[in-house]
Amino acid sequence: MEASFSFGVILAVLASLIIAANALVALAVLLLIHRSDGVGLCFTLNLAVADALIGVAISGLVSDQVSNSAQPTQKTLCSLRMAFVTSSAAASVLTVMLIAFDRYLAIRQPLRYFRIMSGLVAGACIAGLWLLSYFIGFLPLGVPIFQQTVYQGPCSFFAVFHPRFVLTLFCVGFFPAQFLFVFFYCDMLKIASMHSQQIRKMEHAGAVAGACRPPRTLSDFKAVRTVSVLIGSFTLSWAPFFITGIVQVACQECQLYVVLERYLWLLGVGNSLLNPLIYAYWQKEVRQQLYQMALGVKKGLTAVFFLLLSAKHGGPERPRERSCRIVTISHCELNG
Repeated sequence: MEASFSFGVILAVLASLIIAANALVALAVLLLIHRSDGVGLCFTLNLAVADALIGVAISGLVSDQVSNSAQPTQKTLCSLRMAFVTSSAAASVLTVMLIAFDRYLAIRQPLRYFRIMSGLVAGACIAGLWLLSYFIGFLPLGVPIFQQTVYQGPCSFFAVFHPRFVLTLFCVGFFPAQFLFVFFYCDMLKIASMHSQQIRKMEHAGAVAGACRPPRTLSDFKAVRTVSVLIGSFTLSWAPFFITGIVQVACQECQLYVVLERYLWLLGVGNSLLNPLIYAYWQKEVRQQLYQMALGVKKGLTAVFFLLLSAKHGGPERPRERSCRIVTISHCELNG
């Protein structure tokens, strides 16, 4: 019971941090979209929304972990909660794939990018992404072999879902996503390197004066850097969970459920906290917008502080009038 309570407290803290961080990034990206109307920023906003929903979903599991009630959550309600968590996590992973593809397309087809990735296409991609995510998350509810035959609370992933579901997710989800990530990264790195070599040849030939690189090459390397950080974060967060789940399927006597649920699943969910931190640090536009928001909040708090201070002292201070003392001298004293 004490271990369950500690796990519930960790879930509560993690859920709060995930919701707060992604809400800030979503607000910053919304302001950027209103100002610049960029299609790529819509994918970043969708990632923040998906990660925030993961925080909301796992917050629903906190009460079942920390409560001392003898009756755990019903199996149907627990299955719905875990399906919602899985759907949000799938939406987050698919959005990272969409961001990687968007950056890959911008580097691979720079002249045709805006004609291909229009607002209508981006909206269709996001809508299809959420439909696929909810299909994946709620799949165990319609497939009996993905469900546990015996339910014992408290509510957790493997309390309602069989490890076969993890094996299926690995085969049709994690492994193809990882393959596409590596392909996008390698091809983007190859293109960026070719651009850099062409610029160096032009500089040596004297066609380009100076040592500074054109913005196009710099943006290529920045895109590769952002995608590589996202891929690394995704791999380090979810690979241990999927690999250990496959081991559990192959070895039924191993009983790795405690490790999977208490540590590795929590590590995978923690990827939703890393994504907004990555964008807040690596994405220059988002970082500058967050800085402007912080300055605005600081100015607002300063104005409120001085307003309260002036109200406490009976209104704004007025300049004090100096009193002048008039000295009169008689005519006799003046002549004397």
